[in-house]
Amino acid sequence: MHKLVTLAAALLFSLSAAAEQKITSGALDIHYIVFNSSFLQPEIAKASGLERGKNIAVLNVAPLRDGKGEKSAVSGTLTNLLGQVRNLEFREIDEGDAVYYIAQFPIDGRELLKFDIKLVDGERKSHNLKFNQEVFPDL
Repeated sequence: MHKLVTLAAALLFSLSAAAEQKITSGALDIHYIVFNSSFLQPEIAKASGLERGKNIAVLNVAPLRDGKGEKSAVSGTLTNLLGQVRNLEFREIDEGDAVYYIAQFPIDGRELLKFDIKLVDGERKSHNLKFNQEVFPDL
């Protein structure tokens, strides 16, 4: 079942390849993507413990060092245009060479969100990831 989750993550990263949603901080490449949870196949969502819904989004953060997943401590917030801040709770999914961190959050409508993510890598170095993302509920 873990191979399904890895496959889903690989597919999601390939969808964003044109946008190259990645930052490089020191020797660490941090890939990230935000998507609606209804895009996940039910069996993949179940295997990874994710809730599917039209108004639930997913943030996937994948730190890589030399092409391999890097265990990290990940925390962060999102802020809407009204200045309302929501803490994100990340879960680690470790599949050996693939390690990524997933947070789910509700979306009420079409909105632009500001993400502020802090990552502390295996070498205890701190990395910050800040980006904006427009989200939409699934119709």
